[in-house]
Formats: sequence, structure tokens, C-alpha cells
Amino acid sequence: MLIRIANAPCSWGVDDPQNPFLPSWEKVLSEAAQAGYKSLELGPWGFLPTDVDELTAALNKYQLSLVAGTIFDDLVSEEKAAELLELTHKICKTLVNVPVAEKVHGSNLPAPYLVIIDFGDAERGRFAGQSTLAPRLPEEAWQRMVKRIKDISHIAGQYGVRPVIHPHAGGYIEFIDEVEKITAAIPHEIAGMCLDTGHIYYSGSDPLRVLKRYFERIDYLHFKDVNPERYSHAIDNQLDFFTACAEGVMCPLGQGAIDYSAVLALLKKQDYCGWITIEQERDPRNVETSLEDVTASRHYLQSVGF
Repeated sequence: MLIRIANAPCSWGVDDPQNPFLPSWEKVLSEAAQAGYKSLELGPWGFLPTDVDELTAALNKYQLSLVAGTIFDDLVSEEKAAELLELTHKICKTLVNVPVAEKVHGSNLPAPYLVIIDFGDAERGRFAGQSTLAPRLPEEAWQRMVKRIKDISHIAGQYGVRPVIHPHAGGYIEFIDEVEKITAAIPHEIAGMCLDTGHIYYSGSDPLRVLKRYFERIDYLHFKDVNPERYSHAIDNQLDFFTACAEGVMCPLGQGAIDYSAVLALLKKQDYCGWITIEQERDPRNVETSLEDVTASRHYLQSVGF
């Protein structure tokens, strides 16, 4: 079992590149390197430099590589289709022309990855983590989303970038019935899965059971930890997922509800080889603890055997 650990700009509160409270990209790269990471996700398009030469120079300065890019948007409406396909080209063209993460893998496919996430909408976001209350997509809308994911995946494959579908709190692929439905609709040869322990927990499922159930579909993993008291508060008060994150529902690994010793045992049994990216979504106005937290998470994983 050969595992490499990366991080992502969301651990510094990076969400919308237009958010005036975001830290500088130089701070994120510098602190990721200080914390001992060798690879990072691209984050939302436009946060890191979009010029390949400038981005390459920045990554080389901090001895970093890119493990993945992300499409995190409305995957349902037709109005977004052309924009998302164009963005897919931009991200993938960047991923194959800058320093890329070590191609460590077993039966799964190697980096770089394009992580595909449905953003959902305000109503769905309000019922994040509440399977019995969250509205589901009508079948026609679901089929549009499936087609959009297939189209994005086809473009990524043309560049040699592996597309992976990421179930996400507040999106229309969140709960276990939706994960089952999307894996049935989109075969592994078209797209793999990027399962996220924090989002699985947030959805009300057991991360160990879900990782085991879909292991053969997994190409890439995300690790988070969830503060159980703040999670209960978010669910009880129907906070949307991003408000919950701003209020600290995500915490450094080892300080929340997820048993990472048990996760490691499962991954060893399954002989997982590849990349795991740590994330800790937060309000960017709380970025002063990011370096401390991303360092603590990496050290924690090392302490339990990763």
C-alpha cells in the first residue's frame, strides 16, 4: 500500500475566487509547503494563476505539484452547459502542462484527476445531511446531469485526466441512494469516484461501509473530519452546508467523529494505492489557523500509520 497525502485550497477558505476575504494564492502555496505537503489541488478556477508558465513557476518555487482540478457547479441546468464544457478544457489543459502529482496507483487510475461535483441549489443545500427531507431531482433533470457528467468526463479523458465523481453535501449527488444511482448510470470506464469521508458522514452514512461498498469504483479519496456537536447543531437548525462550514463543522483530522485508524485498516485490507487529499472547509476570515490545522491533520495521519 503506497499512499501520498495532498491538501486543497478550501482548507484556507478558498471557495469563490471573487470572495474579497480570500487569502492570497502565495499564502496558500507557502503554507502548504511549510506544512510538508508535496501536492495540492488547483481549487476554483481563477484562484491560482491561470497562465501555465506563471503557475508552473509558482509551483516550482514551493516544490509543489497539482493532483487534481475541480468542476464544482450546477450540473443540471442547460444554461450552464457550454460554460462548464469550456471550463473543463481550461482546467484539463492546465493539469497536463504543469508539474503533476506522482502517478502512484494500484488498480485505480493515476493523477491528475478532474473532480466533478454538483453544487445543488439553495433548497437542496438547506437540507444537506437530511435524506428524508432533501428534495430529489426529477428524472428528466437527473438524466441531464448524467449527460453533463459524461460530456465533462469525455473531455477530461481526451487530455489524459481521470474524471472522478464526488458526492457532496448539499448537491444532488449526496445520499447513498443517489450514489448508487449515479454509479449505475455512469460506468467506471467513463468516470471513477472520489469519495469523501466527511461528506459521507455528513450525509448520514458510515464512511467505512460506503468506502468498502464502492471501493472498486474509487480512483481518488478526500479526507475530512466532522465536529459532531456542530454537525448536530447544523442538522437540527437546518443550516445550509456552507453556513455549517463557516461555523466550524469541519475540524482537523483526529479531532472529530471519524475513526481514521479504522479507515486505514480498511484501506490496507483493500490494498489502496494512490492519493488522498485532506480538506477542511472554513470561512476564509478564519484563515489564521489554517497552517496549524493542515499541519495537525498531516501529523495525525502519520501518527496512526498513514
